[in-house]
Amino acid sequence: MSVARVIATEKAVALVHELQRSHGPLMFHQSGGCCDGSQPMCFKAGEFITGSSDVCLGEVEGCRFYMHRDQFEYWKHTRLILDVTPGRGSSFSLEIPLGVRFYIRSEVFTTAELNDLEPVM
Repeated sequence: MSVARVIATEKAVALVHELQRSHGPLMFHQSGGCCDGSQPMCFKAGEFITGSSDVCLGEVEGCRFYMHRDQFEYWKHTRLILDVTPGRGSSFSLEIPLGVRFYIRSEVFTTAELNDLEPVM
């Protein structure tokens, strides 16, 4: 069994399910840009166009989670933990009108986990 590169807290899972009920299939993208660009953003699936500069790290509740390849180079040794916090971001992410926003926590993979990671797509 492979080690997931991205997981979600119970609060994040609940919010993803709420957004799926309202908007249908979803996706995440984290660009690594400045300000709110460095937080994960949630879009309707296919609404944000990914390209060769993006990698898919896995899925959260059936939603693909993409990251810009340059940003991934900095984060490749860490597990990303999708979480939720109160407050409005200034992005186009679907959760913003609800008065909350997604954010990422991380933890460094152990040596054993690094040897058993899911491949990026």
